[in-house]
Amino acid sequence: MENPPKHSTYSFISLLLMCMTISVITSVSIELLSGRAEPWLSLWPDYAHMLANLQEPMARLRWIVGDISEVAFYKHELPALGLLAGAALAHWASRNGMSWQGFSICYGTGLWPWVVTSSLLGLLFSHVVWGWTLSYGSWQPTFVAFVSLPAAMVLLFGAGWRVAINGALLGALLVTPASLLLVNYICYPLGLPVVIGNVGGMAIASVVVFILCRYFPQLVCSKPVVRAAQVVPAAKIETNYGLVWILRRVLADFSEAPFFGNELASLGLILGALLAYWVSPSGPAYGSHLLLEMLAGQALASFVGVLFWRGQWRRLGWYPTYIPIVSVVPAAVLMLGGGWQVIVLSATLGALMAPPLASAISRRLPSYMHGYIGNVLSMAICTLVIIPIIRLVTGATP
Repeated sequence: MENPPKHSTYSFISLLLMCMTISVITSVSIELLSGRAEPWLSLWPDYAHMLANLQEPMARLRWIVGDISEVAFYKHELPALGLLAGAALAHWASRNGMSWQGFSICYGTGLWPWVVTSSLLGLLFSHVVWGWTLSYGSWQPTFVAFVSLPAAMVLLFGAGWRVAINGALLGALLVTPASLLLVNYICYPLGLPVVIGNVGGMAIASVVVFILCRYFPQLVCSKPVVRAAQVVPAAKIETNYGLVWILRRVLADFSEAPFFGNELASLGLILGALLAYWVSPSGPAYGSHLLLEMLAGQALASFVGVLFWRGQWRRLGWYPTYIPIVSVVPAAVLMLGGGWQVIVLSATLGALMAPPLASAISRRLPSYMHGYIGNVLSMAICTLVIIPIIRLVTGATP
């Protein structure tokens, strides 16, 4: 495993994050000060304004940065930047052995610089190749490369530019088009939640890539050796798995989808989302005004899952209780509304059904595939099954 350069890689990430932050703040300031923002907008241009102006560089930049938080269905630049800032702080705290670091980011592997570098490159490559799909003025899953194959390849095969760049390229060339096809030609025509197409594309493309890596190991290493896949357990910061551990684990679940799994990263994501809602309620969560209901359902889902499956956490060291946070709950709230019945049913059913299904699938994957494939397949299956049940029980309609 290659060790990341002490200065060049960290400097690259820091510079990239700083440039993204400055660019977004500058772009929005220009929009507001120039008077181009419509009078009905609040303190910050909202989702509809961004979607209607994607041909303009500033709105396109907001969309790209917003992709970083889209896995949690927030789709806004402020939670995206908060997630990255919190993750960077968590990585620094982990490297310096700070007691307040929480669960060690990226499962204690020390690979966060490579994970975030490959993921960001995958996102940028994806927009270079597939950004034209946004010209039709409708939502497209351009975010999928950021939270899928690039990070999984780094965690599976280790550090190094060969893995990071090839993971990013393969993510952009295979994951994004797979999700685009499923969303536009299956989910939209059949009226299915688009998350099914998003995660289905991640799973299909990732299986193909891991098979390629098995037969062409030069993609990931200089020697023809393929490392065995495994779900890396999170660091055990509490030995009694009591209330403090449960609450910290619930918070960490919010940043599990991008493979961070850390409370500080999650805190940055959530605070950014709340700030985005405060400056413009129609900004995050696709302008649905349902961010607070979504957050409530996500927190409840993780709490129920962590509490119910605490024995699995204790026995295995890691368990995918985060799954309903980024699939069943937000999909149900967006499709069926933010009523308490929808929130409680989606959170409870997702928490009870999704983690064991994901674990069962992951255990049966070949050793050369990363276990996250089981997680995304569970997201698709549970969303497909649970939302019709909620609709039947509550009578809610899309």
